[in-house]
Amino acid sequence: MTTRERFRRVLHWEKPDRVPNMEFGYWKKTIEVWRGEGLPPDCATNAAVERRLGLEGLSTLPRLPVHNGPWPPFEEETLEVRGDRRIVRNEDGVLCEMTDSDSSIPRYLRYPIESRADWERLRQERLDPGAAGRVGDIAAAAAAARAEGMPVRFEAGSLYGWLRNWMGLEAFSIALLTERAWVEDMMEHLTLLTLTLVETALPGCGADVAWWWEDMAYNHGPLLSPRLFAELMVPRYKRITAALGRAGVDTNVLDCDGRIDEILPGWLEAGINVMFPVEAAHSDPLRLSRSRGGRLLMIGGVNKTALIAGRAAIDLELDRLRPLVERGGYIPCVDHRVPPDVRYADYLYYLERKSRIL
Repeated sequence: MTTRERFRRVLHWEKPDRVPNMEFGYWKKTIEVWRGEGLPPDCATNAAVERRLGLEGLSTLPRLPVHNGPWPPFEEETLEVRGDRRIVRNEDGVLCEMTDSDSSIPRYLRYPIESRADWERLRQERLDPGAAGRVGDIAAAAAAARAEGMPVRFEAGSLYGWLRNWMGLEAFSIALLTERAWVEDMMEHLTLLTLTLVETALPGCGADVAWWWEDMAYNHGPLLSPRLFAELMVPRYKRITAALGRAGVDTNVLDCDGRIDEILPGWLEAGINVMFPVEAAHSDPLRLSRSRGGRLLMIGGVNKTALIAGRAAIDLELDRLRPLVERGGYIPCVDHRVPPDVRYADYLYYLERKSRIL
Protein backbone atom coordinates (compact mmCIF):
# COMPACT_ATOMS: atom_id res chain seq x y z
CA MET A 1 0.00 0.00 0.00
CA THR A 2 1.37 3.46 -0.89
CA THR A 3 1.61 6.42 1.46
CA ARG A 4 -1.20 8.06 -0.50
CA GLU A 5 -3.45 5.05 -0.03
CA ARG A 6 -2.69 4.89 3.70
CA PHE A 7 -3.22 8.65 4.12
CA ARG A 8 -6.55 8.63 2.30
CA ARG A 9 -7.82 5.55 4.12
CA VAL A 10 -7.06 6.87 7.61
CA LEU A 11 -8.70 10.24 6.85
CA HIS A 12 -11.82 8.52 5.51
CA TRP A 13 -12.23 6.26 8.57
CA GLU A 14 -11.03 3.23 6.62
CA LYS A 15 -8.47 0.60 7.58
CA PRO A 16 -4.96 0.79 6.01
CA ASP A 17 -2.28 -1.89 6.16
CA ARG A 18 -0.73 0.44 8.77
CA VAL A 19 -1.01 4.09 9.75
CA PRO A 20 1.37 6.38 7.79
CA ASN A 21 4.63 7.09 9.62
CA MET A 22 4.64 10.88 9.28
CA GLU A 23 6.23 13.73 11.20
CA PHE A 24 5.75 17.53 11.13
CA GLY A 25 9.45 18.35 10.75
CA TYR A 26 12.32 19.99 12.61
CA TRP A 27 13.64 23.42 13.41
CA LYS A 28 16.84 24.34 11.59
CA LYS A 29 18.58 24.53 14.97
CA THR A 30 17.39 21.01 15.82
CA ILE A 31 19.06 19.57 12.74
CA GLU A 32 22.27 21.44 13.57
CA VAL A 33 22.31 20.04 17.12
CA TRP A 34 21.48 16.50 15.98
CA ARG A 35 24.34 16.50 13.48
CA GLY A 36 26.59 16.69 16.53
CA GLU A 37 24.72 13.78 18.14
CA GLY A 38 24.90 11.23 15.33
CA LEU A 39 22.70 12.52 12.51
CA PRO A 40 24.79 12.23 9.31
CA PRO A 41 26.28 15.54 8.16
CA ASP A 42 24.55 15.35 4.77
CA CYS A 43 21.14 15.65 6.49
CA ALA A 44 20.67 19.42 6.38
CA THR A 45 16.97 19.72 5.50
CA ASN A 46 13.65 18.34 6.68
CA ALA A 47 13.39 16.23 3.54
CA ALA A 48 16.86 14.76 4.06
CA VAL A 49 16.13 13.91 7.71
CA GLU A 50 12.84 12.27 6.74
CA ARG A 51 14.54 10.15 4.09
CA ARG A 52 17.29 9.14 6.53
CA LEU A 53 14.76 8.09 9.18
CA GLY A 54 12.44 6.27 6.80
CA LEU A 55 9.51 8.63 7.33
CA GLU A 56 6.71 9.10 4.82
CA GLY A 57 6.65 12.88 4.72
CA LEU A 58 4.21 15.47 6.02
CA SER A 59 5.93 18.85 5.89
CA THR A 60 7.29 17.62 2.55
CA LEU A 61 4.00 16.45 1.02
CA PRO A 62 3.98 17.26 -2.72
CA ARG A 63 2.19 20.57 -3.29
CA LEU A 64 0.43 21.57 -6.45
CA PRO A 65 2.03 24.60 -8.15
CA VAL A 66 -1.02 26.75 -7.40
CA HIS A 67 0.27 29.80 -5.56
CA ASN A 68 -2.37 30.96 -3.11
CA GLY A 69 -1.61 34.13 -1.16
CA PRO A 70 0.77 36.91 -2.23
CA TRP A 71 2.06 36.53 -5.78
CA PRO A 72 4.74 37.38 -6.57
CA PRO A 73 5.67 36.26 -3.06
CA PHE A 74 7.56 38.38 -0.60
CA GLU A 75 11.19 37.28 -0.46
CA GLU A 76 13.07 37.26 2.82
CA GLU A 77 15.95 39.70 2.78
CA THR A 78 18.42 40.78 5.45
CA LEU A 79 18.66 44.57 5.61
CA GLU A 80 21.07 44.92 8.55
CA VAL A 81 23.17 42.74 10.88
CA ARG A 82 23.52 43.68 14.56
CA GLY A 83 25.78 41.12 16.25
CA ASP A 84 23.73 37.91 16.56
CA ARG A 85 20.59 39.72 15.39
CA ARG A 86 19.40 40.63 11.93
CA ILE A 87 16.90 43.17 10.65
CA VAL A 88 14.92 41.21 8.08
CA ARG A 89 11.95 41.71 5.79
CA ASN A 90 10.40 38.26 6.06
CA GLU A 91 8.26 36.13 3.76
CA ASP A 92 5.12 37.95 4.98
CA GLY A 93 6.57 41.36 4.09
CA VAL A 94 7.05 42.21 7.78
CA LEU A 95 10.10 44.15 8.94
CA CYS A 96 11.40 42.37 12.03
CA GLU A 97 14.43 41.71 14.21
CA MET A 98 15.48 38.06 14.34
CA THR A 99 18.09 36.04 16.21
CA ASP A 100 20.23 33.44 14.50
CA SER A 101 17.95 30.71 15.86
CA ASP A 102 14.82 30.18 13.76
CA SER A 103 12.97 28.67 16.75
CA SER A 104 12.54 32.00 18.56
CA ILE A 105 9.82 34.57 17.92
CA PRO A 106 11.04 37.70 16.07
CA ARG A 107 10.47 41.27 17.28
CA TYR A 108 8.15 42.87 14.76
CA LEU A 109 8.98 46.42 13.69
CA ARG A 110 6.67 47.28 10.76
CA TYR A 111 3.80 45.52 8.99
CA PRO A 112 2.90 45.67 5.28
CA ILE A 113 -0.69 46.72 6.09
CA GLU A 114 -0.89 49.72 8.39
CA SER A 115 -3.61 51.60 6.48
CA ARG A 116 -6.35 51.00 3.93
CA ALA A 117 -4.02 52.39 1.27
CA ASP A 118 -1.50 49.65 2.18
CA TRP A 119 -4.23 47.03 1.75
CA GLU A 120 -5.25 48.37 -1.65
CA ARG A 121 -1.62 48.32 -2.77
CA LEU A 122 -1.15 44.73 -1.56
CA ARG A 123 -4.41 43.66 -3.19
CA GLN A 124 -3.43 45.12 -6.54
CA GLU A 125 0.25 44.16 -6.54
CA ARG A 126 0.21 40.68 -4.97
CA LEU A 127 -3.34 39.33 -4.56
CA ASP A 128 -4.60 39.29 -8.15
CA PRO A 129 -6.11 35.82 -8.78
CA GLY A 130 -5.17 36.02 -12.45
CA ALA A 131 -1.55 37.10 -12.00
CA ALA A 132 0.86 35.54 -14.47
CA GLY A 133 2.66 32.52 -13.03
CA ARG A 134 0.19 31.94 -10.18
CA VAL A 135 -0.74 28.50 -11.59
CA GLY A 136 1.98 26.16 -12.86
CA ASP A 137 1.94 22.76 -14.54
CA ILE A 138 -0.62 21.04 -12.33
CA ALA A 139 -0.91 17.87 -14.38
CA ALA A 140 2.85 17.23 -14.27
CA ALA A 141 3.04 17.87 -10.52
CA ALA A 142 0.11 15.56 -9.77
CA ALA A 143 1.55 12.83 -12.00
CA ALA A 144 4.95 13.07 -10.26
CA ALA A 145 3.32 12.74 -6.84
CA ARG A 146 1.29 9.74 -7.99
CA ALA A 147 4.44 8.09 -9.33
CA GLU A 148 5.96 8.44 -5.85
CA GLY A 149 2.81 7.09 -4.21
CA MET A 150 2.30 10.37 -2.34
CA PRO A 151 -0.87 12.36 -1.65
CA VAL A 152 -1.25 15.68 -3.48
CA ARG A 153 -1.71 18.85 -1.43
CA PHE A 154 -3.51 22.05 -2.43
CA GLU A 155 -2.85 25.18 -0.37
CA ALA A 156 -6.32 26.43 0.64
CA GLY A 157 -5.00 29.58 2.27
CA SER A 158 -6.20 31.61 5.22
CA LEU A 159 -8.78 34.20 6.25
CA TYR A 160 -7.50 35.16 9.70
CA GLY A 161 -3.87 34.05 9.85
CA TRP A 162 -2.60 35.97 6.83
CA LEU A 163 -4.34 39.18 7.88
CA ARG A 164 -2.98 38.87 11.40
CA ASN A 165 0.54 38.45 9.96
CA TRP A 166 0.18 41.38 7.57
CA MET A 167 -1.34 43.77 10.15
CA GLY A 168 0.00 42.52 13.47
CA LEU A 169 -2.17 40.92 16.16
CA GLU A 170 -3.00 44.13 18.02
CA ALA A 171 -3.95 46.20 14.97
CA PHE A 172 -5.98 43.37 13.43
CA SER A 173 -7.80 42.68 16.72
CA ILE A 174 -8.79 46.34 16.98
CA ALA A 175 -9.90 46.40 13.32
CA LEU A 176 -12.19 43.41 13.94
CA LEU A 177 -14.19 45.55 16.37
CA THR A 178 -13.85 49.05 14.95
CA GLU A 179 -13.53 48.57 11.18
CA ARG A 180 -15.57 45.49 10.49
CA ALA A 181 -16.51 46.47 6.94
CA TRP A 182 -12.84 46.75 6.03
CA VAL A 183 -12.05 43.37 7.63
CA GLU A 184 -14.93 41.80 5.71
CA ASP A 185 -13.65 43.35 2.49
CA MET A 186 -10.21 41.81 3.06
CA MET A 187 -11.61 38.39 4.03
CA GLU A 188 -13.94 38.44 1.05
CA HIS A 189 -11.07 39.13 -1.33
CA LEU A 190 -9.06 36.23 0.14
CA THR A 191 -12.15 34.02 -0.21
CA LEU A 192 -12.58 34.98 -3.88
CA LEU A 193 -8.86 34.42 -4.51
CA THR A 194 -9.07 30.85 -3.19
CA LEU A 195 -12.38 30.15 -4.94
CA THR A 196 -10.92 31.30 -8.26
CA LEU A 197 -7.93 28.98 -7.86
CA VAL A 198 -10.11 26.04 -6.84
CA GLU A 199 -12.54 26.47 -9.69
CA THR A 200 -9.96 27.08 -12.42
CA ALA A 201 -7.10 24.82 -11.37
CA LEU A 202 -8.37 21.82 -9.38
CA PRO A 203 -11.07 20.05 -11.43
CA GLY A 204 -9.66 16.86 -12.88
CA CYS A 205 -6.21 17.10 -11.27
CA GLY A 206 -6.92 14.58 -8.50
CA ALA A 207 -5.81 16.58 -5.46
CA ASP A 208 -6.16 14.58 -2.25
CA VAL A 209 -6.16 17.22 0.46
CA ALA A 210 -6.73 20.95 0.92
CA TRP A 211 -4.44 22.41 3.57
CA TRP A 212 -5.49 25.51 5.51
CA TRP A 213 -3.37 27.69 7.81
CA GLU A 214 -5.13 29.66 10.54
CA ASP A 215 -2.92 30.20 13.60
CA MET A 216 -5.64 31.97 15.58
CA ALA A 217 -5.53 30.48 19.07
CA TYR A 218 -3.22 30.69 22.08
CA ASN A 219 -2.88 28.63 25.26
CA HIS A 220 -6.29 29.66 26.70
CA GLY A 221 -8.46 29.91 23.59
CA PRO A 222 -9.08 31.68 20.29
CA LEU A 223 -7.73 35.14 19.45
CA LEU A 224 -11.20 36.35 18.43
CA SER A 225 -14.61 35.54 19.87
CA PRO A 226 -16.44 32.44 18.68
CA ARG A 227 -19.31 34.78 17.68
CA LEU A 228 -17.11 36.84 15.36
CA PHE A 229 -15.57 33.63 14.03
CA ALA A 230 -19.03 32.25 13.21
CA GLU A 231 -20.17 35.49 11.57
CA LEU A 232 -17.09 36.44 9.58
CA MET A 233 -15.35 33.21 8.70
CA VAL A 234 -17.57 30.12 8.82
CA PRO A 235 -19.86 31.17 5.90
CA ARG A 236 -16.81 31.95 3.75
CA TYR A 237 -15.20 28.62 4.60
CA LYS A 238 -18.41 26.89 3.53
CA ARG A 239 -18.27 28.48 0.09
CA ILE A 240 -14.70 27.29 -0.39
CA THR A 241 -15.19 23.74 0.92
CA ALA A 242 -18.26 23.39 -1.30
CA ALA A 243 -16.16 24.35 -4.31
CA LEU A 244 -13.42 21.95 -3.19
CA GLY A 245 -16.01 19.18 -2.94
CA ARG A 246 -17.15 19.84 -6.49
CA ALA A 247 -13.50 19.54 -7.53
CA GLY A 248 -13.23 16.15 -5.81
CA VAL A 249 -11.46 17.22 -2.59
CA ASP A 250 -13.26 16.23 0.62
CA THR A 251 -10.31 16.23 3.04
CA ASN A 252 -9.62 19.67 4.57
CA VAL A 253 -6.74 19.87 7.05
CA LEU A 254 -6.70 22.89 9.38
CA ASP A 255 -3.33 23.97 10.82
CA CYS A 256 -3.83 25.90 14.07
CA ASP A 257 -1.79 25.87 17.26
CA GLY A 258 -3.14 26.65 20.74
CA ARG A 259 -6.44 25.74 22.40
CA ILE A 260 -9.01 25.27 19.62
CA ASP A 261 -11.95 23.81 21.59
CA GLU A 262 -14.27 26.83 21.25
CA ILE A 263 -13.87 27.25 17.49
CA LEU A 264 -13.60 23.57 16.54
CA PRO A 265 -17.40 23.25 16.01
CA GLY A 266 -17.32 26.12 13.50
CA TRP A 267 -14.59 24.52 11.42
CA LEU A 268 -16.42 21.21 11.38
CA GLU A 269 -19.70 22.91 10.42
CA ALA A 270 -17.82 24.60 7.56
CA GLY A 271 -16.49 21.31 6.19
CA ILE A 272 -12.94 21.67 7.53
CA ASN A 273 -12.70 18.19 8.94
CA VAL A 274 -9.11 17.34 10.00
CA MET A 275 -7.35 19.10 12.89
CA PHE A 276 -3.57 19.61 12.90
CA PRO A 277 -1.13 19.73 14.69
CA VAL A 278 -3.33 19.40 17.82
CA GLU A 279 -0.92 21.08 20.23
CA ALA A 280 -1.28 18.66 23.12
CA ALA A 281 -0.53 21.02 26.01
CA HIS A 282 -3.55 23.14 25.03
CA SER A 283 -5.76 20.96 22.79
CA ASP A 284 -5.44 17.46 24.18
CA PRO A 285 -6.34 15.03 21.37
CA LEU A 286 -8.13 12.64 23.73
CA ARG A 287 -10.31 15.46 25.08
CA LEU A 288 -11.09 16.75 21.59
CA SER A 289 -11.98 13.25 20.40
CA ARG A 290 -14.33 12.69 23.36
CA SER A 291 -16.02 16.04 22.67
CA ARG A 292 -17.00 14.75 19.21
CA GLY A 293 -18.10 11.28 20.30
CA GLY A 294 -14.82 9.72 19.15
CA ARG A 295 -15.38 10.89 15.54
CA LEU A 296 -12.74 13.56 14.97
CA LEU A 297 -10.02 13.28 12.33
CA MET A 298 -6.63 14.45 13.60
CA ILE A 299 -2.96 14.60 12.65
CA GLY A 300 -0.41 15.39 15.37
CA GLY A 301 -1.12 15.41 19.09
CA VAL A 302 2.15 13.95 20.45
CA ASN A 303 3.28 16.37 23.16
CA LYS A 304 6.72 17.71 22.23
CA THR A 305 7.56 18.21 25.92
CA ALA A 306 7.35 14.44 26.44
CA LEU A 307 10.20 14.00 23.96
CA ILE A 308 12.20 16.64 25.84
CA ALA A 309 11.58 14.84 29.14
CA GLY A 310 13.04 11.54 27.92
CA ARG A 311 12.17 7.92 27.35
CA ALA A 312 9.87 7.25 30.29
CA ALA A 313 7.75 10.26 29.34
CA ILE A 314 7.76 9.14 25.68
CA ASP A 315 6.44 5.71 26.73
CA LEU A 316 3.64 7.28 28.77
CA GLU A 317 2.64 9.66 25.98
CA LEU A 318 2.47 6.98 23.29
CA ASP A 319 0.61 4.56 25.59
CA ARG A 320 -1.88 7.36 26.25
CA LEU A 321 -2.48 7.92 22.53
CA ARG A 322 -2.58 4.27 21.47
CA PRO A 323 -6.42 4.03 21.77
CA LEU A 324 -6.83 6.87 19.26
CA VAL A 325 -4.57 5.11 16.75
CA GLU A 326 -6.46 1.87 17.20
CA ARG A 327 -9.85 3.58 16.82
CA GLY A 328 -8.80 5.09 13.47
CA GLY A 329 -8.97 8.52 11.88
CA TYR A 330 -5.73 9.59 13.55
CA ILE A 331 -2.12 9.98 12.37
CA PRO A 332 0.14 10.62 15.38
CA CYS A 333 3.13 12.94 15.09
CA VAL A 334 4.87 15.54 17.24
CA ASP A 335 2.55 18.52 17.75
CA HIS A 336 4.87 21.02 16.07
CA ARG A 337 8.38 21.02 14.66
CA VAL A 338 10.70 19.06 16.95
CA PRO A 339 12.65 21.56 19.10
CA PRO A 340 16.43 21.43 19.58
CA ASP A 341 16.18 20.40 23.25
CA VAL A 342 15.04 16.91 22.17
CA ARG A 343 18.06 14.60 22.10
CA TYR A 344 18.59 12.77 18.81
CA ALA A 345 18.84 9.39 20.57
CA ASP A 346 15.53 10.02 22.34
CA TYR A 347 13.89 10.99 19.06
CA LEU A 348 15.05 7.72 17.50
CA TYR A 349 13.61 5.92 20.53
CA TYR A 350 10.31 7.77 20.04
CA LEU A 351 10.15 6.73 16.37
CA GLU A 352 10.87 3.11 17.22
CA ARG A 353 8.17 3.09 19.93
CA LYS A 354 5.68 4.86 17.69
CA SER A 355 6.23 2.32 14.88
CA ARG A 356 4.88 -0.41 17.18
CA ILE A 357 1.43 1.20 17.36
CA LEU A 358 1.14 2.25 13.70
